[in-house]
Amino acid sequence: MKPSERDQDARRSRTVAVAVIPGMPLFEIAVPLEVFATPRPGLVEPPYDVALCAEDPSADFGSFMLGSLSGLDVLAEADTVVVPALPTWDHDVPTALVDAIKTAHARGARVVGLCTGAFTLAAAGLLDGIPATTHWMYADQLAARHPRVKVDPNVLYAGTADVMTSAGTASGLDLCLELVRRDHGAAVANDVARGMVVAPHREGGQAQFIRPQPVAVADRSLAPVLDWSLEHLHEGITVGEMAAAGHVSTRTLSRHFGEQLGMTPTTWLTEQRVRRAQEHLERTTLTVAEIAATVGFESASTLRSQFHRIVGTSPRSYRTLFALE
Repeated sequence: MKPSERDQDARRSRTVAVAVIPGMPLFEIAVPLEVFATPRPGLVEPPYDVALCAEDPSADFGSFMLGSLSGLDVLAEADTVVVPALPTWDHDVPTALVDAIKTAHARGARVVGLCTGAFTLAAAGLLDGIPATTHWMYADQLAARHPRVKVDPNVLYAGTADVMTSAGTASGLDLCLELVRRDHGAAVANDVARGMVVAPHREGGQAQFIRPQPVAVADRSLAPVLDWSLEHLHEGITVGEMAAAGHVSTRTLSRHFGEQLGMTPTTWLTEQRVRRAQEHLERTTLTVAEIAATVGFESASTLRSQFHRIVGTSPRSYRTLFALE
């Protein structure tokens, strides 16, 4: 298959509907608009078609201007529906919005809840029986109100291919970038993130809330070790070598990773190698074996196994979908 003939579902222009309710936090509305509505010619092609949708487009949304608003009929027909945080976690969710979300999902739309927007998805029954998250402060309330939801208060975002939720504030940005990654590939998502001057990617399983540590520990930033590791990824570096680069023991390094990233050094290394492999699959003609060596995996079979575990597909299928022209 030629790149221009790749699966159109992955490359097609997606219509994105952002649900708005009077009193919603402005930042939570701005996040999906920044990611999906900002024009990026030559990068995100074709662009997303974004609409702000409200039950009553003429309602008073405060002192700021949202621009042109559409009705919930537009939301019900969208490819992706984003529900930002509610004005308060226990805010009454409009029945009309719940019904429109159900209609969109039944059509096959991807539905996303940011922060306490998860309560809206739960009210629509879309989170029953699947992993979900919300801001850690309200995870207990979500679990109590909706006992059929598998609430995980420790992750940045969670869900399935078509229903996802994020934790609070910045993790909503992580989830929106993850959707761009799924639609257009890792390289494009990373370029979008760089243009926004934010971290290229944070895994959904990364901890959303790390309890404060004593100053002597918290001041020991992992940034130099992470930078060194990314520069030497192709060398097949080990956790022991990472620790040596940071002038600490492997035990201390592991503790710092748990405190600051909520994962082990081995998990982080594997994820970075897979993400680097994604970019090679998108932008080079290297074979899988050559890519495995380039990103530090000991064999092509190890790359295939870890790639499928993290990305959910094979390197070959991923290249078919996202290889550049």
